[in-house]
Amino acid sequence: MFDKSTWIKLPRNVLVGHGVLDQLGEAVDELYLSGRPLVVTSPTPNELAGDRVTAQFAADDPATVVVETASFESIERVIDTAEREDAGYLIALGGGKPIDIAKMASDHLNLGFVAVPTAASHDGIVSGRSSIPEGDSRHSVAADPPLAVVADTEILARAPWELTTAGCADIISNYTAVKDWRLANRLKNVEYSEYAGALSELTAEMLVESADSIKKGHEESAWIVVKALVSSGVAMSIASSSRPASGAEHLFSHQLDRIAPGQAIHGHQVGVGSIMTEYLHSGAKGQWSDIRDALASIDAPTTADELGISDELVVEALTTAHTIRDRYTILGDGITEEAAIEVATRTGVI
Repeated sequence: MFDKSTWIKLPRNVLVGHGVLDQLGEAVDELYLSGRPLVVTSPTPNELAGDRVTAQFAADDPATVVVETASFESIERVIDTAEREDAGYLIALGGGKPIDIAKMASDHLNLGFVAVPTAASHDGIVSGRSSIPEGDSRHSVAADPPLAVVADTEILARAPWELTTAGCADIISNYTAVKDWRLANRLKNVEYSEYAGALSELTAEMLVESADSIKKGHEESAWIVVKALVSSGVAMSIASSSRPASGAEHLFSHQLDRIAPGQAIHGHQVGVGSIMTEYLHSGAKGQWSDIRDALASIDAPTTADELGISDELVVEALTTAHTIRDRYTILGDGITEEAAIEVATRTGVI
């Protein structure tokens, strides 16, 4: 008897384009949310667009909470504020911090939330996953995706360029994430979704093929990148897992966060990690050089020096990344220091 089932949670509305921030109120009306909105934001996004957001909900007396860091303490603060202000739903305005925090808080409160990204730096703007640092580690936690996403390309194009290139690198790394997922399916019988895997790969290919047209300050570039981030987040929602977009390259990045905290941006780290893990998957004739060239064309780092991290730390992270979590990847139960040095040297990372 067939008894398999799945529950795919996706945003109801995704609004992307020039000036769409001013349609946020209309997008929320279509969700039939009620009550007082709580805007969760951080200092810079609040200065940039906070008034434009709250003005659209003046009749509902919106409240605002400004968070400085992504942490479980910040999540608790948002939860306490939402309960005190009797919030009916949350609006996350900003980059990774406000969106991840609002996602976790809304899940705890059983309230809907809407994502309003101001930087195209990661695929968490749509996915049902939050990444929250704690001490020297980072927790990837399941939570409901936003009910709607309103991504204004005019604002995204003005974001710091390094955040946009980090978002690009995060998407490009889907190449190796899906290869790790298939490997885990073959060797460990990890459940694999052909649909989610194909969508994730297609998203990476789309970005690589468009890499030459992604330029600093160009609104069309923001359009390309945010659509790719949305697609990647949808793939994770379909899979009910971060597997379509997170493999050994993400373990490498998370380990760098432990041993060299604050030295480089997450997206840039996974981009460099994907160069090396693609080499481990396919050898010298694999796509690692295509990944490297695509990253270089958008001014994303491709070497340890460009990340601002020593060669020794790259090797240490590569040899110990498998300890981060119980997720089977091309790193298996760990690779030797000699193997790490060889892959990092042959790919030009060190």
